[in-house]
Order: sequence, then C-alpha cells, then structure tokens
Amino acid sequence: MSNPQSGKAAADALEARFGETFGVDDTLTGLDQLARLAGRRVHRRYTDKPVDTALLRLLCACALSAPSKSDLQQADIVIVNKADQAAIGGLIPDQPFIRTAPAFLVFLASGRRLPEISKMRGKPFPNDHLDQFFNAAVDAGIVLATFTAAADTVGLGTCPISVIRDHSAKVSEMLKLPQRVIPVAGMCVGWPSEAGHISPRLSLSSTVHEGRYDEGNLAERIDAYDRRRAAVHPYKPRDPARWGEVPFYGWSEDKARQYGVPQRPDFGAFVRKKGFCLD
Repeated sequence: MSNPQSGKAAADALEARFGETFGVDDTLTGLDQLARLAGRRVHRRYTDKPVDTALLRLLCACALSAPSKSDLQQADIVIVNKADQAAIGGLIPDQPFIRTAPAFLVFLASGRRLPEISKMRGKPFPNDHLDQFFNAAVDAGIVLATFTAAADTVGLGTCPISVIRDHSAKVSEMLKLPQRVIPVAGMCVGWPSEAGHISPRLSLSSTVHEGRYDEGNLAERIDAYDRRRAAVHPYKPRDPARWGEVPFYGWSEDKARQYGVPQRPDFGAFVRKKGFCLD
C-alpha cells in the first residue's frame, strides 16, 4: 500500500512545478513512484561515493525495458570510461560536472541493426528514410527518460547532457560508434551532495490539450510562466554583451537568446555522414 504522505508530496511538488493545485487520491497505488516523478530534480553536484558498475548495469537493464517502437530496439547505452569522460568534459568546459560525476553515460540512437538483420535474413530494406532515424532517436529518448526514473528510485542523481551533440563527430570517434549509430545525449550519474530544486514548467493549460490543440493567448501564458519561474528560480542573463539589458529577464527571453544564434547547423550533415537518410 502506498504511503498517504506520498500523495501530499506529489501534490506539493506538482503545485511547485506547474503553479496549480492538484487533487491526488490517497488510495491510489504507486503514490511513492508518482511522488518521485513529480518531485524530479536535476543534480549536478555529487559526493565522492562511486556508483557501482553492477548498479549501473541494473539501471541500464531497467531503462532498456522501456517501450520500443515495434519492438525494433534501436537504442544503445555506453557506460563511458574515465579517460573518455574526462575528454568529453574537456570539450564542454562550461559544464565541469561532466568531469566530476562519478559516472557518465551516453545514450545512442542505433539504426545499424535493422539493415544488418535484413542482410542476414536475405530481405530488402526499403525503409531507409527519415522515419528510421526518427524511430531510433525517439527510442533513445525513451530509454534516457526511463534511466532517469530508475536512477531516482534508488536515490541517484542525474543530469542529461544534450550539448554533446555540439561535438557529435568527436564523441562518435572517441566511442568508436559505427555507421548508423549516433550520440543523442550524455548523462551524469552520482549520489547527490545537495537536494536540488524543482524546476517550474509551463502550465498544463499550455501543454495539455483536450480534444484538439488550443494555444490560447500564448503571449499571456508565457508571461505568466516567466513571472512564476522568476519568483523561485531566476535566470542569469545570457550574453548581455550581444543582447543588451531588458527590464525583466525570464525564461522566454533566455530561450529566445539561446536560439537567436545558430545551434548545431552541421548536425544534419553529420547524421547523413553516419549513414542515415533524412529524406
């Protein structure tokens, strides 16, 4: 039976996250797990305690138990050795926690096995187009999300690192990734040294649609979210030398600045070079 206090913990976390009150039925089973999901925190600082290899493999097995499109199983995980972890950290110096994390994983989209299996079984492979890449990338994302949930369950902290895609070719070479296998994201893993915080999210009125898509008054909703988030977790202005100063700096200003400069314009070329067809 679930602990009724877990229902309150879930409701409190969701109110902090979305800015609305949730009624959580205390008789629901699995409230402990719901409370963990609702209270998810990113952790970038860790104790010196190592993460046992057997535990990492257990968590990887749980992650790879996640749903897979048509049972195609197009996601892989690399448990990165310390030398390569340090090298990846050197590529991304503004995220020093990559170097200091007790463990570092890379989640992969793997489109390699299907065409190889087709050759083994003497069958054609007419599905060499964008959908295969999409399926593999989505599978990798599902596995990554499931890994974070599994890690949370045992008390580990995690931090996904998508910026490794800024260095996809170097990471691929470092990890000896074959054709049709690409890095989707890294993952810092360790025992947290601090509690972390709940990151507010856009309201459910913005992201959950009933019946059909309804954007509503987008500017009003974004402004409300900006104000709510700034009250608990303000942003440090991004690149003021380029963008100048504004009277109020919130999430939307930060994201507009982030995507106001080119982001991985060569990624499509890299994916094609790795053997994926994006047509």
